[in-house]
Amino acid sequence: MNTAVIDLAAVKTRQQAAWGSGDYAIIGTTLQIVGEMLAEAVDLRTDERVLDVAAGNGNATLAAARRGCLVTSTDYVGTLLERGAERARAERLAVTFQTADAEALPFADASFDAVLSTFGVMFTPDHAKSASEMTRVVRPGGRIGLANWTPDSMVGRLFKLLGRYVPPPAGVQPPGLWGTEAHLRELFGDKAAKLQITPRDFVFRYRSAAHFVEVFRNWYGPVHKAFAAQTPEKAEALAAEMAELLENLNRGGPGSLVVPSEYLEVVVTRA
Repeated sequence: MNTAVIDLAAVKTRQQAAWGSGDYAIIGTTLQIVGEMLAEAVDLRTDERVLDVAAGNGNATLAAARRGCLVTSTDYVGTLLERGAERARAERLAVTFQTADAEALPFADASFDAVLSTFGVMFTPDHAKSASEMTRVVRPGGRIGLANWTPDSMVGRLFKLLGRYVPPPAGVQPPGLWGTEAHLRELFGDKAAKLQITPRDFVFRYRSAAHFVEVFRNWYGPVHKAFAAQTPEKAEALAAEMAELLENLNRGGPGSLVVPSEYLEVVVTRA
C-alpha cells in the first residue's frame, strides 16, 4: 500500500513538472469556448460559489466570473494561475486564485454550488480520489461540470502516440477514461442524482500540421517534455508521426489545418 502511494506521488511530481514546462497558457487560451459552453451547460447563476479545479490559465474560471459567480480558481502549477490572474485583471473580474491539489482540495464539505474542470482533472493520477474530492466540496443538489477528451479524439490519439515515446507509469489509469460514460458512472456512482453527458467537438485551427507541431512542441507541457526526452532522430520521428495524425484528420484542405477533437461535456448533479 505504501509503495502505491509513493508511486502516485512520484507520478504527480512528474506531471507537475510537465505541465509547468513550456507555457500552457498559449494553448489554453484557444480553448476558451469550451469554458463558456460548460458554464452554460451547468446553468451558472449570479452569486453562486464556483470552484475551478485544475484550472490551468482559467478558461472555466473566466466563464464563471463573467456570469457574476464568486469564483475560486485552483491548480497545482502556480505559474498557470498567474496567467489566469492576468486575464481576470484585464477584464476587471474579481476571482480568488489558490494553489491546490485536485486530489486533496483544501475546502470544507459542501463549500460550493458548482465545481468545474475543463481538460484538467482528467489528468490527475488518482481518478477516484479527485472525483471524490469534487463531489465532497459541492453541496447536495449542486453541479459538477467537466470537459474531458475522449480516448479516440485527436487529443486522445496524440497522448497514445506520446506514450509510445515516453511510456506512462505502469498501473496508472489513462486520462482518456474520463472521456467514457462507463468510467464516469463508476467514478460518481450513487453520489450523482443525475449524470448528463453530451459529446462535442473542439476544433483546432492552425496554419498547417507543421505549425501545430511547432506550437505544441514549444509550449504544451506534455509534448514539450516528450520531445525533450528524445534523441534528435527520435524527435524527428515523433514530429513526423504527429504531423501524419493531424493530416489524416484535417478537414481544412491543403491551405490550412482544421482538426476537430471530440470531448464529453459532463454535468453531474450531486445527490
